[in-house]
Amino acid sequence: MGESWPELRWDDWKDTADTLHMGTQIVGKTRLALTPLQNHWWNVPLYVSARGLTTSPMPWRGDVLEIEFDFRAHLLELRMGNGKRAAVELRPRTVADFYAEYRKALAGLGVEAKIWPMPVEVPAPIRFDLDTEHKSYDPAAVERFHQVLMRVDTLLKRFATGFQGKISPVHFFWGSFDLAVTRFSGRLCAGPSRPDPMQQEAYSHEVISAGFWPGNGGYGAAAFYCYAAPVPDALAAKPIHPGAWDPALGEFILRYDDVRTSPSPEDAVMRFLETTYAACADAAKWDRASLERPIATAPCG
Repeated sequence: MGESWPELRWDDWKDTADTLHMGTQIVGKTRLALTPLQNHWWNVPLYVSARGLTTSPMPWRGDVLEIEFDFRAHLLELRMGNGKRAAVELRPRTVADFYAEYRKALAGLGVEAKIWPMPVEVPAPIRFDLDTEHKSYDPAAVERFHQVLMRVDTLLKRFATGFQGKISPVHFFWGSFDLAVTRFSGRLCAGPSRPDPMQQEAYSHEVISAGFWPGNGGYGAAAFYCYAAPVPDALAAKPIHPGAWDPALGEFILRYDDVRTSPSPEDAVMRFLETTYAACADAAKWDRASLERPIATAPCG
């Protein structure tokens, strides 16, 4: 992966990112259609791979289907356990065109998936089959994004070893277009239920979630984040380092550019993850002694 963390200026690739976001939603909705519900929607995210982002194997009528965004060859690959394969080229094209070819590839493999064609968690959504607005694809920018995802995935997995309570996998949520890991206190969320059933399932229990997103949603810059849900009293006043509390977002933020230009980006990210988790856990009065363990080191070799 090289020694340096690549530049990832949002303004330089936002059109490509927005188009890619729609592609990940299309594939993610396929996973939603083919897999049984798991707590907190853990059955729907994608996972970072050596080539890009993958669904992991999904069951289909006695076989399995895996779909992977290959950000090196710039292909979307569809692979069946029986050896059948299909591919859709990742290139500048409208979302509508990509969606049509993708549905054709699924049909060619004999896979039927009921996909709701409306994007989620984006302003002014456009149906996939009608979206001629998003049509950018910069291969170099996508490769840089993948390089960052691999680095962040490694650090989030290392951070996850320091928790022995209930914890999510490190996974890529295609709705919000971010890579995250979530820790749970074991306690149900107090207070009224959320009106949105999707949010209710996601936040049925107390959580502290940390991750990375490239700057979509109006923020305009790649950043690491950490938040607690529900938000405990006085959380904003808790000290962390590096990073700071963002009152507009209601969470702790560390800009990616501050990470990549620091003497040790890996150390900066790990300090941010550790200090923000501690701030959230202390403010929410988690039983840290029973939930935590020392962060493991990677074996040599």
